[in-house]
Amino acid sequence: MDRVAARAQSGHRRPISSFTNLQSGKTITETMNGPGKATVSADGSTITEVHTGLNGPMILAPADAQRFGLPTVSVTAGRLAFSVGPNGFTALTLNGYVAVDVCAALR
Repeated sequence: MDRVAARAQSGHRRPISSFTNLQSGKTITETMNGPGKATVSADGSTITEVHTGLNGPMILAPADAQRFGLPTVSVTAGRLAFSVGPNGFTALTLNGYVAVDVCAALR
């Protein structure tokens, strides 16, 4: 899919995100209940996040999606941990499953 718009809303009991295929107009809405925690290294160069529950959206470059075996845009369920440094993702583990492959759901 070439063009997808994502919108997150807070202020609800549970955060929600909507995804729209800009070519067809099809939209899906997913509830993400987390929780998650982010830690920034002392020098600010690396961010490590750990999430549990329904997590997302997880947006990966195609090369990272292939490297980690995940869709380019997804909502995951279970424990998701990742680190991002100056050159992109350095680690990603999912002890759970892909709940929604967003691009596939919008086709």
